[in-house]
Amino acid sequence: MKKTPEYINIYEKLKNDIIERVYPAESRLPSKRVAADRYGVSVITIQHAYELLEEEGYIVPRERSGYFVCYDPTDVFGSVHSMETPDAAEPSDDASAGNFPGPGFEPFPFSVYAKAVRRILSEKAEAVLVKAPGQGCLELREALAGYLARSRGIKVTPDRIVIGSGAEYLYGMIIDMLGRYRSYGIEDPSYGKILQVYKLNGAHTEHLRLGKNGIRTTELEKSGAGVLHITPYRSYPSGISASASKKREYISYAKSRGAWIIEDDFESEYSPLSKPEETLFQIDGGVRVIYVNSFSITISPGIRIAYMVLPKLLVEVYKDRVGFCSCSVPTLDQLVLAELLSGGDFERHINRVRRKIRRS
Repeated sequence: MKKTPEYINIYEKLKNDIIERVYPAESRLPSKRVAADRYGVSVITIQHAYELLEEEGYIVPRERSGYFVCYDPTDVFGSVHSMETPDAAEPSDDASAGNFPGPGFEPFPFSVYAKAVRRILSEKAEAVLVKAPGQGCLELREALAGYLARSRGIKVTPDRIVIGSGAEYLYGMIIDMLGRYRSYGIEDPSYGKILQVYKLNGAHTEHLRLGKNGIRTTELEKSGAGVLHITPYRSYPSGISASASKKREYISYAKSRGAWIIEDDFESEYSPLSKPEETLFQIDGGVRVIYVNSFSITISPGIRIAYMVLPKLLVEVYKDRVGFCSCSVPTLDQLVLAELLSGGDFERHINRVRRKIRRS
């Protein structure tokens, strides 16, 4: 098994210390040299750990003073404190702010995909003509469970994964599962098709304005949404990513209101961070969050495969309300994707692109 880099271990330790208020808000972290001596590592290793904490919104640098904690666990939905000032920055008016692909992006190599197709046709033969179970082929759900555990810190069993032909298809299935009587809160602005899907399915929507770190606290406080549809990483078209505090505010909202969160994790595999983006599903432990992702960017828009990961509480609800639906993705496509995931080709591509993006 690949050893976790030391700077990641230090990052995780410091992140937990900040969340548990060992280092409270506004406190100063040890200097890089002091921290290096404490952990027995180089100053460069500490620098990498501090950079990750800064990029994820846990600390901020102050010139000639060091790094200070900016994350405050009391600044969450329902507290007496407010995370944002009344005149918090608005999203950019530039519609290109969330555009993708960006510098360093390269498409999935066709030769690798074609080789996987040939291998599946040769090895699986007539099995590619067999109808897939409603949740999707077990081979793909097992491969996805392994990939999510390795790359995203999401540890689930295959029975909590559902395969569908694109994210929009899964949004509709979620509405059927959770019900049209709920109010669905969507980011404002947000990707146009999200609103179209909710309207098409007869669901009521609330438009929740974005601030500089995500949905404004004041918008959440007055919202009656029973479901929040969130794109924590680079929401389109604003390009806004939720800060560490904001992610926990969303989860606090869901827990206090008995609401659900749809985490639309589109594109975050290509984060320039040297570690995967922290997901709401991971932070929440998969209690109130439905995780949704697709392969439209990472492989091709023509590969109409998306998936969702259900909280344990919704597995039986899914089976009762929409479990009768047939899987909308051809068996061949599912088996090919399972081969790319289990054989490592998909992750090698992701890692190669992320390295290029970081150098750009």
